Amino acid sequence: MTPTRVLLIPPDTRPPTLGLPVSLAHMTGATVEVPPPAALPSFHTPGDTGLLHAWLEEHTPAADVLVVCLETLCLGGMIPARRVSDALDVVLQRLAVLTLLKARHPKLRIYAFGVIVRVAHDNDPHEEKPYYGQWGRELRAYSTAFDRHSRHGDAERDALDATREAVPADILSDWVGTRERNHALHLHALELLHGGVLTHLCVTLDDTSEYGLAAHDRRLLETRADDLGVWEHLDIYPGADEVPCALIARALHSEPARVWVRYSGLDGARTGMAYEDRPAGELVRAHLRAAGCILADTPAEANFILAVNTPGTRQAHRQPDYATVDTAHRHLPAFIDALRDDLKAGRTISVADIAYPNGAEWRLWTLMQGLPLAKLAGYSAWNTAGNTLGSAIAFGKLAPLVTNRAEHAGALFARMVDDALYQSWARSQVRDRLGQPSPFDLGGQRDVAEAHLRELITPRIHDLWNTHFGSENLALEVGTPHLAWPRLFTGVFPLTVRERA
Repeated sequence: MTPTRVLLIPPDTRPPTLGLPVSLAHMTGATVEVPPPAALPSFHTPGDTGLLHAWLEEHTPAADVLVVCLETLCLGGMIPARRVSDALDVVLQRLAVLTLLKARHPKLRIYAFGVIVRVAHDNDPHEEKPYYGQWGRELRAYSTAFDRHSRHGDAERDALDATREAVPADILSDWVGTRERNHALHLHALELLHGGVLTHLCVTLDDTSEYGLAAHDRRLLETRADDLGVWEHLDIYPGADEVPCALIARALHSEPARVWVRYSGLDGARTGMAYEDRPAGELVRAHLRAAGCILADTPAEANFILAVNTPGTRQAHRQPDYATVDTAHRHLPAFIDALRDDLKAGRTISVADIAYPNGAEWRLWTLMQGLPLAKLAGYSAWNTAGNTLGSAIAFGKLAPLVTNRAEHAGALFARMVDDALYQSWARSQVRDRLGQPSPFDLGGQRDVAEAHLRELITPRIHDLWNTHFGSENLALEVGTPHLAWPRLFTGVFPLTVRERA
């Protein structure tokens, strides 16, 4: 059988958004082509959309599947889409290439995703408009007040007026105008879905909350989806960076997978998330559907088990948190016992650790060292709960298709290195050595930070591999660890796994 040929246009070039989806496809034997680096964004610098379109024209004739981030295709990247001033008519001209490609290649399956512009929790002047560093708090207040007024009416009028007056008119107009342009892009994507150009569309909410402009935009898109009758092929839910993984899983394994969800606490489905607008159970259901999965009624009928480590009641940022995470509402040793029994029984297990955002829970990771980690189908614990869930589900969905064990082991091990060793341990160690640097830009400290990173994490990488993967007929090559961008948020750990000769 000829391998499925995939084209991937990612939101950016970080390892979880580019390297991971490519590895997931490769472990099934699929081939993947990605655009040249010059066509893709670098942090907040936009990619070259003209070069991207030329690349599509050249590579689409031989492709079966296109997984495409609309913000990269039309605005130069997910982060640049929050910052650039490109006019809507130009943006829609770029979007029209999908209609052209589908007309020329009717068998091409196009899986697209867009990201509703977030209202950032931090005053980040680099991932957002530069003025957000000064006016972020006021813009967030306006966002909440606007949505509350839209839902509850005149009782919220005074609060809306006050927050509007607290922001310079030109800044508010520019910020809202950027959102409206991107919202129009997503509305046109719904039209492409309705017209049969797109096979499936995900529109996700990045760093969302119960009230805000993102929630307002979501409701408008849902209303339009109702009008068009496109829900069978549409998902609108909290997420962002993990969507390439979910859509690759959906594209490569088109049959629905039945999933039994095992939570670390009996009330895990009701726990609250820090960066999503719904409890863990509803978030899990949304991510399962996006990847083409459905809930199983029993473990016996499941294609895989999604083991979800939820907080006791709500996510927290600093570990350990005894007030909301590490509480009597869950029992981690029992959770580990269940995973051990599942693995002994030969069940397919993918672990999603969402107790804390931005890395693994160290207590759980320590307990997991008694398990045969190399036997897991998947593992994820990075960034938001949605990022973690989408990645873990993709691992589980694609597990039956794995033909390249070295590629699978490499993808699995890379997540353990990044999510546990770096995000939950080494990053804070580097930060302490630097003396609490800016979370937004390391400036001249980048070289020193990377030197500390290499010193701290390299021996840990080898120890983890030797402990859990060393007995397999696989060899690990470790490249030079460094940072993806001039900040500590994302590390890059070049790892190559090959079968021994």
